[in-house]
Amino acid sequence: MTTATPATTPMCATTPLTLHTGTPLPDPTEYRATVGSLQYLSLTCPDISYAVNKLSQYMHRSTTDHWTAVKRILRYLVGTHTNGLFFSTQNTPSLHAFTDADWAGDKDDYMSTGAYLVYYGSHPIAWSSKKQSGIARSSTEAEYRSVANTTAEVTWIKSLLTELGIKTTTAPAIYCDNKGATYLCANPMFHSRMKHLALDYHFVRNHVQAGNIRVSHIHSSDQLADALTKPLSRPLFHTLRVKIGLATPRPS
Repeated sequence: MTTATPATTPMCATTPLTLHTGTPLPDPTEYRATVGSLQYLSLTCPDISYAVNKLSQYMHRSTTDHWTAVKRILRYLVGTHTNGLFFSTQNTPSLHAFTDADWAGDKDDYMSTGAYLVYYGSHPIAWSSKKQSGIARSSTEAEYRSVANTTAEVTWIKSLLTELGIKTTTAPAIYCDNKGATYLCANPMFHSRMKHLALDYHFVRNHVQAGNIRVSHIHSSDQLADALTKPLSRPLFHTLRVKIGLATPRPS
């Protein structure tokens, strides 16, 4: 694949993948091995996190369409092999995160995909793209579950930094583009329609009330985690890739 024509995005935004698209592969060994290798690569490449997570869901029933999608990721990597994360010595010691969810985005079981990007100053240090366990009955529910997962990650990172002797001066901010989920984080009243989210609700609310985190609303166009929840068009994907912090190497 090193001489293949580069792809501009890791996944096609107009042709959704499902469990039954394509013809089952007679021998899925190569598919599984390649996706397994890409899982390691996604630890340093947030731009392929969603695509790798999506294709990992078809390990048990790999088809020709899924294999074509895997090769598209490899073609994308051919064209972006010089891109990477740059960590500058000049950085502000503060934590903040972006969280997002694609409500009922999976066309097989209608589960949502939740994602987050955690930043230490201007540097991304943790990210995740993962299908949620359980069907969300509203976009607010899907977004709130993602906020809860992000809260757990930010809390753990904050604790780790404290053990390393690094203290943050302000409460980490979590940016969410869903107003319902944002208001719910700070609302002291527990609504009966959200009782099935009781654990996540109290977990996030307690951290907000204790001043450990703060959840703020941002416009959808500023939501960097959007690139980790769904396939995007080329212009939007390239814009978010730059905003996330992926760029060509700078001179040493």
